[in-house]
Amino acid sequence: MCAIHKTNATVLEIPSTQAIKYAGSKLKLLPHILDLVSGLEVSTVLDGFSGSTRVSQAFAKLGFNTTASDLSEWSKTLATCYLLNQKSAKHYQPIIDHLNALTGYAGWFSEYYGGDDLNTHKRPFQLKNTKKLDAIRDEIDRLNLDEIEKAVVLTSLILALDKIDSTLGHFVAYLADWSPRSHQELILHVPELFICDGKHEVVQGDIFDTIKNRQFDLAYFDPPYGSNNEKMPPSRVRYSSYYHIWTSVIKNDKPTLFGKVNRREDTRDSVAASVFEEFRKDEQGKFIAMEAIRKLIAETQARYILLSYSSGGRATKEELFSILNDSGKLIKAVEIDYKKNVMGAMRWTNEWINSDGKYKEFLFLMEKH
Repeated sequence: MCAIHKTNATVLEIPSTQAIKYAGSKLKLLPHILDLVSGLEVSTVLDGFSGSTRVSQAFAKLGFNTTASDLSEWSKTLATCYLLNQKSAKHYQPIIDHLNALTGYAGWFSEYYGGDDLNTHKRPFQLKNTKKLDAIRDEIDRLNLDEIEKAVVLTSLILALDKIDSTLGHFVAYLADWSPRSHQELILHVPELFICDGKHEVVQGDIFDTIKNRQFDLAYFDPPYGSNNEKMPPSRVRYSSYYHIWTSVIKNDKPTLFGKVNRREDTRDSVAASVFEEFRKDEQGKFIAMEAIRKLIAETQARYILLSYSSGGRATKEELFSILNDSGKLIKAVEIDYKKNVMGAMRWTNEWINSDGKYKEFLFLMEKH
């Protein structure tokens, strides 16, 4: 179901959303995001780093014309499934039933990501499930599906795999012992689809290309933060590395792999660079990541910009205030304090932790000049 928002509304209800486990998940932030947006004269929204698409889904369900933008192939697939689909769940059920009935076999995914009973090589999935994955993924390519139908079916597959993995929620390290959920069977279900009358768009690519020729009433940005370890390459682990398996599931391209966890070659630090994850300083002594945020806000053509940031990122609150006020007027800033998840705790230095030592999330709402 979709609600049609009212620009003068004082409260926006929090719609249900569906997503994979994700380090940058905004599920807990959604109430705060929607509270800040309530009452603004907004109809078009950009979710600039859409990731698992929870925010995009929420905006679309509330009746906003929503653009989801992200670099990753898997995020594009999820966004296409939720924002662009116009067919009912009944249309997809026979396809899902057909895929669930397939007999599994050992293929590429089983070779590199399927583990035996003892998990000898620390794999993210049990072999019985990667065999089903191999059969299902190959069959999807053989089916006569259009782009949106394929996105829905692939989303179903990713959601199913996410429920039976043996990880901490990412794919740069696997558990030594099988997680309880990994013993379950791989079973696909039709995603929680919704059909809205809004005009939505899905864009894959660099955020600076996305904003170049587009205008929005509101732009929501939640940039990645990267590593704080200056002894490591530009970032210890990038978001493209966290979810490399999802990329391979979407593309089914059987790429060259490297390392103990069999990462895609195209996720190496030297290849999959993001300026927003950059820890180093430029020739003027300014953090490159922070200057990227300054540029992003300056170049975005939107009346309002809502920026998410955490105390584990590069900047202090004062620096963010300065960046925001360069391009407009800060309307409201919200500080949310909640227990950090396992991935959020991964930090090698304390340089950018607030003096009180607590992990906090910030939301900054500004109106541009």
